[in-house]
Amino acid sequence: MKFDAVLLLSFGGPEAPEQVMPFLENVTRGRGIPAERLADVAEHYLHFGGVSPINGINRALIEQLRLQLPDLPVYFGNRNWDPYVEDTVAAMRDNGIRRAAVFTTSAWGGYSSCTQYVEDIARARAAAGPDAPELVKLRQYFDHPLLVEMFADSIAAAAATLPAELRAEARLVFTAHSVPIAAEERHGPRLYSRQVGYATRLVAAAAGYRDYDQVWQSRSGPPRIPWLEPDVADHLTVLSQKGTRAVIVCPIGFVADHIEVVWDLDYELRLQAEQAGMAFARVRTPNADERFAQLAAGLVEELRTGAEPLRVAGPDPVAGYGFSVNGAPCSPHCCGSKS
Repeated sequence: MKFDAVLLLSFGGPEAPEQVMPFLENVTRGRGIPAERLADVAEHYLHFGGVSPINGINRALIEQLRLQLPDLPVYFGNRNWDPYVEDTVAAMRDNGIRRAAVFTTSAWGGYSSCTQYVEDIARARAAAGPDAPELVKLRQYFDHPLLVEMFADSIAAAAATLPAELRAEARLVFTAHSVPIAAEERHGPRLYSRQVGYATRLVAAAAGYRDYDQVWQSRSGPPRIPWLEPDVADHLTVLSQKGTRAVIVCPIGFVADHIEVVWDLDYELRLQAEQAGMAFARVRTPNADERFAQLAAGLVEELRTGAEPLRVAGPDPVAGYGFSVNGAPCSPHCCGSKS
């Protein structure tokens, strides 16, 4: 399969204080989120000057991608903020791009992690009209060797920041964004949570940890609606009650340090740990690591050459799905696997 461009497709984020509320309204449109709840979340962004880290990280990643794929132009589009994917695909059309590989900043299956990006592709092509380029979403990469390697190395680096006398006893806690259980079962069953659990096992083994915890974070919505649990903050309370003196928190579910990482973990969870007298270390996500660009370039090359996908083999493997063309499902069972 030949490509004449690459599109980095991401979630988006505000880059100035006046953009925060419009951005949040974009994200939550049609979901009936009360204005007071949006105002609360806006404070998370305003704490950092109204700037989400995600766009800057993505621009740095694009520069790395251009080094890895010097023969292909790299475009940038977002679902929820400028540069919007609709505008980017229209520009690609005008530039004569006929087929582009789409790399998304999510490693997982499930609705919000994969299917919604497929819908973004279909919507952007429809907006661009009959001359829109063919867009091929690259496969899920939660079990890619380079993703496992980056997180394992970052765990070691985080552990090294703890007091020397506490490193050996520090509890390793993996966390990923929670989702409603009903959504998991509708778009799974529980494909996303099983993939997160599998990646956690792979990374823990690569980092040399046989004992660890896997929890969830950043849930929202009415308390009556069940989400994946346990919550990372609740879990930290339990660890403190058990006498844990140090914790290493690995945001396995995130490929970049966006707001759910820098606010929920670096600010709120770190403060909770300090108040409990626990040493705290947060593991760095891939961000614009050169190896993350190599991973993306490798996914492009898999389709260019027909090479076998690179995956880490572990116990109880979980299905991961392949490429999607023009917003079509990756396979008849994608995000609906019975495996």
